[in-house]
Amino acid sequence: MAPDNQQIATILAQRSRPLAKVIKAIGPPPPRRPIPVPQRFERLATAILHQQLAGAAAATITQRVITMLGGHITPEALGRVSDEHLRSCGVSGAKSVALQDLASRTQQGHLRFDRMGRMSDQEVLDSLVATKGVGTWTAQMFLMGALGRHDIWPTGDLGVRNGWAAIHRLDQAPTPKKLEDLADHLAPYRSDVAWYCWRAIDLQRQGTLPH
Repeated sequence: MAPDNQQIATILAQRSRPLAKVIKAIGPPPPRRPIPVPQRFERLATAILHQQLAGAAAATITQRVITMLGGHITPEALGRVSDEHLRSCGVSGAKSVALQDLASRTQQGHLRFDRMGRMSDQEVLDSLVATKGVGTWTAQMFLMGALGRHDIWPTGDLGVRNGWAAIHRLDQAPTPKKLEDLADHLAPYRSDVAWYCWRAIDLQRQGTLPH
């Protein structure tokens, strides 16, 4: 039986003294559970819409798209609308192409959201990044969030690198390549380590990061 979030916090605290201080200040990480299969396509489409946009603007554009499509973003609904329809909602040309590719790959069976629960992390990542507009970071966030995977280590995320530096009192954040190996001893719970890195940044901004 897989450990719960409190047990994961205990395991991580035992393996890393610097991380243990942050865990003591924050508590256990949030539970990770995969979302239902019917919601996975819309989650990924929403992630594409939110790329490189501020929260309010992303939410507004996403809601326009959802309204135009009748209440949900589905492969079938996207397949019925044109690029012009999406552009009228504020969707950029590149994101419109990405959404249409996502819908096409799903309808053609290249992306099987119903099978992802039985696929390895790498298999899911490879299938996702083959889609236009879905890079490694977006795929990793999908694995961590939508699929509830515990051992995703997004070293390309600046917040994770800065949080790691804050937790370990480093003068500068490690490079993505260097960070790859620094958390090996914290597998298979590196998604939760990433969450603690993000929270450490919050504590640092508040001036409450434990020494």
